[in-house]
Amino acid sequence: MDKTQGSRTAVLVCQARAVAHGRLAPDRFDDPTASVLLRPEELVAVEQARSGVPPEGWGPRLEYEFLRATAEGLVPRTVAIDDAVRERTHPQVVILGAGLDGRAWRMPELAGTAVFEVDHPSSQQDKRQRAAALSSPAGKVTFVPVDFTADRLDDSLKAAGYRTGRPTTWIWEGVVPYLTRAEITATLRALAEASAPGSRLVVNYQSPSLVASLGRPAARAMRRLSRQPDPMAREPWRSAWTPAAMRELLAGQGYAVARDTDLLALAGALTMPVRGRRSLRSGRVLIADR
Repeated sequence: MDKTQGSRTAVLVCQARAVAHGRLAPDRFDDPTASVLLRPEELVAVEQARSGVPPEGWGPRLEYEFLRATAEGLVPRTVAIDDAVRERTHPQVVILGAGLDGRAWRMPELAGTAVFEVDHPSSQQDKRQRAAALSSPAGKVTFVPVDFTADRLDDSLKAAGYRTGRPTTWIWEGVVPYLTRAEITATLRALAEASAPGSRLVVNYQSPSLVASLGRPAARAMRRLSRQPDPMAREPWRSAWTPAAMRELLAGQGYAVARDTDLLALAGALTMPVRGRRSLRSGRVLIADR
């Protein structure tokens, strides 16, 4: 990520949620905050994708298809994470790498909950500017700027009012693939040390996939050829985990895995149409408790 500006991947994810709102699994997925968090120039591609009419030209068509595919994967993972949060209503929720997440504003189940949004200072500054257009959040939102190259997560959270003695739901969505294995292990150790018994961890991660490993470089090459901006240029994937390896890693930190499901199976439970079956099969959502 470019440390002088917000995450471009966060914008892409928000655009995809806006594309899916009211269209994909409308009885289970709903995110009215997504379009509010986007700037006018970022909404242009969203409206094109929502129209269902492919644009002319290689570059615009590539962006159109990429947004539609991203939206397809975001719906099942978002629903699964939301359900995990509702199952155990803890007094604290910490969203790691919050980006342009809108849960604190769109989930009434978080009323009375202390929500801590953790992200890089530049991304968080961008989020706070955008979030000014949202209505009042359901719970109390505290922004916690953390530069993991210089700051300690536990110290930053405690300074923001986080209480280690209270059960907490930790949401780690759309971040793990961009971290090295050492960074993931260190973060999980910090979470375990800061979590009271009964706390819950919800992790979205990527399992090894030849399709994904070849597809992302191919998509980036096509963007360069079509002279389209690449939102992932500065945010490459750095790790993938088998379910067994992730389970073993979490067990070492005192977590018991309740369930670990791929996005394709989650999408099937929502009875939503799926085109990118191979892509969804490698994405996973894991829920673990202490």
